[in-house]
Amino acid sequence: MLYNYLKALHLIFVITWFAGLFYIVRLFVYQIEAQLKPAPEKEILGKHLKIMAKRLWYIITWPSMILAVGFGIWLLSIRVVLITDTWMQVKLGFVLFLIIYHFICHKYFKQLQNDIVKHSSNYMRLFNEGATIVLFAVVFLVNFRYSIDWVYGTVGLLLFALLLMAGFKIYKQIRERNKQ
Repeated sequence: MLYNYLKALHLIFVITWFAGLFYIVRLFVYQIEAQLKPAPEKEILGKHLKIMAKRLWYIITWPSMILAVGFGIWLLSIRVVLITDTWMQVKLGFVLFLIIYHFICHKYFKQLQNDIVKHSSNYMRLFNEGATIVLFAVVFLVNFRYSIDWVYGTVGLLLFALLLMAGFKIYKQIRERNKQ
């Protein structure tokens, strides 16, 4: 019974962690674009977006990551045998990638809080797809852990990434057309 409660809590915090990661990068896009606005719009938007990013990052995203990872470790400690399953090892690889992604987001967050813009808004839009790819990979991996051949899973993930990139290019063209 404890395992099911822990699993539910793990899933809740995984969901809120992803929500935070998706939205923080969207805020990065807005912060970068606000830097290009004329005064006083630049200052007003910049200040407001910094507050939003700070609250999201420290009140939702960081605690969610810590709790998701903590409950995940607790779940694995109850069913240690899962660590020998290939699907779990691959999942943990994706989790490690997501933690690294989180720390990169933290670096970008700190830069933007100090008005340091090192990337374009288009870069951030593309960067945002990293978490999306991990989300899809982990959900499909967990749900089809014993029924999908790894080759098909890998090909499917690559096709999904290509579709995301194509969607990004199409969206960029639409945005550019609408600016004219």
